[in-house]
Amino acid sequence: MKDNSQYGNLGVSSDKKGVHKAIRTLDKGLFEGAFCRIFPDNLTGDVDYCLIAHADGVGTKASLGYLYWKVTGDISALANLAIDAIVMNLDDMICVGATGPFTFTQNIDRNSFTIPDEIIEAIIVKTNEVFIDLKKRHGIDITYSGGETADVNDLVRTLTLNASMQARMRRKDVIRTNILPGDVIVGLASFGKARYEQEYNSGIGSNGLTLARHSVFHPSYRELYPESYEEALGDKAYRGQYYVDGKLSIKPRATVGKLVLSPTRTYAPIVKAILSTVPRESIHAMIHCSGGGQTKCMGFGKKVHIVKDTLFPVPPVFSIIQDQSNETWQNMYKTFNMGHRFELYCDESTAAKIVAISKSFGVDAQIIGRVHSAANTCLTIRSVHGEFFYKK
Repeated sequence: MKDNSQYGNLGVSSDKKGVHKAIRTLDKGLFEGAFCRIFPDNLTGDVDYCLIAHADGVGTKASLGYLYWKVTGDISALANLAIDAIVMNLDDMICVGATGPFTFTQNIDRNSFTIPDEIIEAIIVKTNEVFIDLKKRHGIDITYSGGETADVNDLVRTLTLNASMQARMRRKDVIRTNILPGDVIVGLASFGKARYEQEYNSGIGSNGLTLARHSVFHPSYRELYPESYEEALGDKAYRGQYYVDGKLSIKPRATVGKLVLSPTRTYAPIVKAILSTVPRESIHAMIHCSGGGQTKCMGFGKKVHIVKDTLFPVPPVFSIIQDQSNETWQNMYKTFNMGHRFELYCDESTAAKIVAISKSFGVDAQIIGRVHSAANTCLTIRSVHGEFFYKK
């Protein structure tokens, strides 16, 4: 079925049906339905342990970082992509209860005519700074195991940043990700300023950036920086009213570019504290609301009706994207996290403890919905922007 969303018109799929079809015959791992694929520990042969391997990247956020750097000269817009590459892997892996130690491998493809060596150095330096900070302050142990930087000028206009992460853990500690009727849903806010963050986080993460970039930013960038987009998009590219260095008239008073480039927040310190406080068996599922946004949860649990009806207010960055793109609110919830990017499914007494732990880190949290029995798995979202129904 053709995707008629604004996101789909840009050639991007939020549900990745084609990818899921391609991998349908692959080994599902030890725990089918787990958030990450989990394999026997074939490195040591210890049957009490398992291995987790994960791969993800920053997507087209790299193109926006490039654009911001060209306009402002601020290299941190590109260096901070290291945070996104780490978190998009780490926060998927914590969903199955992995808390480390982890190993991390980084792969950068660049066009050496547009991306100089100092940008590659800035990304690598930032990667190590994040690891050191996570280990020192929060006990999240990540070892940088190297990677590759390839000059592929015929293939890439600017750069791509992808990564993989690995961990080993006890099988008995795995959280198998099984949403059950009767669960309440705790959402952890994606916006604001956590105690472990340096500045306000818009909450955008690293999903939906193609739609954000082309719907929000000014058409003049087509001519000024043709290397930053696919010319086949024509007038679908850069069709908004904002400049990347333009200031917002609403809070937070950051540039629009910085708002859309906010580094993806990690929930690893919070989840590690939760798992050291509440029994693992009391948590039925943890969902990283990345690709698929608020509909990501439908891939986990059978014959359940997930109802999200007490959501956080929509952060400004998503309202700007919706206004500029004219995307339907139903598709916005399918593309973006819209205010919370991490969910935990559990009973109400456990939920109260989780909320308190998250707030102690400066990250707002609340019960955002409940789970009911159903003939087929489906999702209802009720918000100030309407009621929306989704099915598998």
